[in-house]
Amino acid sequence: MNSHFQPVELTKAYRLLNHGPTVLVSASHAGVDNVMAAAWACGLDFDPPKVTVVLDKAARTRQLVEGSGWFVLQVPNAAQARLTYQVGNQSLFDQPDKLAGIGVQLARVGDFPAPLVDGCSAWLMCRLIDEPHNQQTYDLFIGEVVAAWADDRVFRDGHWAYEHADPQWRSLHYVAGGHFYAIGAPLRIDSDK
Repeated sequence: MNSHFQPVELTKAYRLLNHGPTVLVSASHAGVDNVMAAAWACGLDFDPPKVTVVLDKAARTRQLVEGSGWFVLQVPNAAQARLTYQVGNQSLFDQPDKLAGIGVQLARVGDFPAPLVDGCSAWLMCRLIDEPHNQQTYDLFIGEVVAAWADDRVFRDGHWAYEHADPQWRSLHYVAGGHFYAIGAPLRIDSDK
């Protein structure tokens, strides 16, 4: 990772997902790494911070999460729109060299078992909170965020700074069929009035 890769206080980790971005989900188990895109991910709790993500039974990444008990949610940016679409539409089951073919660069931090996707705007390292009923019935996975990081060119002092960053750093919001929106201009409301 580069010098802009900075830790985020866990008490502020929910802010990395609070604006509803499409995320990349990465996991690793038994020597296999994978990354997929997910539009249904969100914060669940503050202390300790928890997140949810929907992982379909057909996804290889789901098997890796279930096998290892770990996953990373990362916030891709406009510069990664093609990569995000490709990892979401190609299966490791069908293409064993999926990540290399797409050009996904992975990095590992410390002793954490799940890989991070290089070039993203933010990363949340999550330990799976095993809830077999939710996972089997609803494809809903819950993770406790044990570490978080962000690129300080776009997230600093506990806040997103999209209005001050190059547009390539804008988060992606998936609609369907390869159609994304990038986050727009901020609107600030004075809470004293």
